[in-house]
Amino acid sequence: MGHHHSHNHSHDHGDLKGKKLLFTIALNIVITIAQVIGGLISGSLALLSDALHNFSDVISLIISYIANLFSKKEASFKRTFGYKRAEIIAAFVNSSTLIIVAFYLVYEAIERFFNPQEIESGLVIWLALLAIIVNGFSVLLLKSEAKENMNMRSAYLHLFTDMAASVAVLVGGLLMKYFQWFWVDSALTILIAIYLLYMGYDLLKASFKVLMLFTPEDINLEKISIAVLQIPEIKNVHHIHIWQLNENEVHMEAHIDFYKDITLTEFEKTLTKLEELLYHDFNINHINIQPEFQKCDSKDIVVQD
Repeated sequence: MGHHHSHNHSHDHGDLKGKKLLFTIALNIVITIAQVIGGLISGSLALLSDALHNFSDVISLIISYIANLFSKKEASFKRTFGYKRAEIIAAFVNSSTLIIVAFYLVYEAIERFFNPQEIESGLVIWLALLAIIVNGFSVLLLKSEAKENMNMRSAYLHLFTDMAASVAVLVGGLLMKYFQWFWVDSALTILIAIYLLYMGYDLLKASFKVLMLFTPEDINLEKISIAVLQIPEIKNVHHIHIWQLNENEVHMEAHIDFYKDITLTEFEKTLTKLEELLYHDFNINHINIQPEFQKCDSKDIVVQD
């Protein structure tokens, strides 16, 4: 059985990611406390909902930080993959909390629609401005890591949606101050919730697919089969499994039928060709191949184990 790793160019920026996460955690704890106090004093549901979202940010950032620490732990006899999935689990948990918070905000906003309250808009405006500045800085801090890491993207989304929510709260505060439109508080809360649902769903779906070992969306098994059969020595490729271990590693295992009863040396040469093909054309960087010759088994691309 051939078992190859190849071309894994991932670099460990864990220390830098960890420092950035710790800094954003501290900032969000401060803004959460300020918004809770301000929301209670002013009576603003939008401000309290923003505080709740900020609190979920703190929790999500702590989860992301812990996952980042665990992902750097080395493999062992009992944990042969190490904790490489820790950041995917963190992304799944964080995106789930986004959706839960969104539904809670909708419930609270509907309640407030039927029981409108006068709101101290001045305090709402100043605290919303403070939240925009803090979350805007945090978003810029995590932006580069969010492009290449699902865990950091989940933290980034929490902060970005909270910044957007704070902008909505600011607009609402201004409308309440100058036009006494207190119903705007509840309306904005619902808009914030809808935005959270929209942003959280895609990340929840993506992390769920990785955890369920689904084939990555950009990989087509039929195209892989056709490409592999271009190697002259190979008669058939079947029983394929392809999955992501994390965002840096895509694994494939398959059975390969050969035309001839080849030697181990010949198999190694063919395996090298296959490895290069799968990496360069399909970005698969870890393959595990079972060679076969005239074996009677199912030759379907996908076989139920």
